[in-house]
Amino acid sequence: MAGISVISGFKRRMKTVKTELLDKIWARGREFLGVRYPIICGAMTWISDAHLVKAVRASGGFGVLAAGNMRPEELESEIDRCLATVGGPFAVNLVTIAPNFAAHKEVVAGKDVPLVVFAGNFPRRNDVQEMKRAGKRTMSFASTTSIADQMIRFGIDALILEGSEAGGHIGHVSLTILLQQVLFARPPVPVFVAGGIATGRMMAHLLLMGADGVQMGTRFVMSSECRTHARFKEAFVRARAREAVETPQYDRRLPVVAVRALRNQAMEEFGRLQLELIKSLDEGRIDRRTAQERVEEFWMGGLRRAVVEGDVERGSLMAGQSVGLVEKIMPMKEIFRELTEDAEEELQRVRSLLG
Repeated sequence: MAGISVISGFKRRMKTVKTELLDKIWARGREFLGVRYPIICGAMTWISDAHLVKAVRASGGFGVLAAGNMRPEELESEIDRCLATVGGPFAVNLVTIAPNFAAHKEVVAGKDVPLVVFAGNFPRRNDVQEMKRAGKRTMSFASTTSIADQMIRFGIDALILEGSEAGGHIGHVSLTILLQQVLFARPPVPVFVAGGIATGRMMAHLLLMGADGVQMGTRFVMSSECRTHARFKEAFVRARAREAVETPQYDRRLPVVAVRALRNQAMEEFGRLQLELIKSLDEGRIDRRTAQERVEEFWMGGLRRAVVEGDVERGSLMAGQSVGLVEKIMPMKEIFRELTEDAEEELQRVRSLLG
């Protein structure tokens, strides 16, 4: 993989990671997810396949299969691969704004999937209850206090507070604010946090604040096991945090769920697409639903071009601002070892400060 520094061996191979202090503060997250480390690999379309879910689970974390907008039969096959190979709990991420969302729910309801994560936009009460009737536990993102309260009323089993620092589809509020608005209010369900997290030290402090676990995406793209195109990873290596920007919305009639990605030609083309769709709305040549579908099709197709085909100019390079904190590829188990050792060390440091 030219141009990328790859760490192929484990610097601390023989030593078992001690998590004495971590175990005291992330117990609820471990119990809810059923894994050793309540560290979630966030679902990334075209990236989070059964292979990546298996690698995360083998390292002690919690993997999430990304449904994206794949054909229902493809999702069924990928779930079957997870059930056959993962060897433990995992989740399926269902994108509520995907055209195949309804069909995806049917597929998941008929499979032995223990947990469903709703993404893209917020699920309706019926979506949550439908999955719960099928025996699934549910998780949803919350970008405001009111949304968190609504999700809990709908019966959601756990929340993910994802700040706008994250990659892919995001809200508009930073994690720093969400922590104070939602986490500090101590919701009655487990709360996991995401957005801009890439180090064990940061993870330790988020757990001290009350989080039951964390979710990362960009960090796991930079794993040896992640089967993205080499040029996609090379773009991450070169990128700075400020180059991961969010898409604007130009007109209320064309609601755009903001996407954070590395600035390139695709970002410019998306701006032009919005203007063309707004003009078509003005002239009555297209309805709002069709316009919204065109927006989602753009990102689904653009992400495939970048991740699978390696077109890093006209494809979508979805990445969080933590891309500025990752600069090398590492085996998944070494990533988890580094995260947990650094987190435990930071907790030990905090304990010594407090006497």
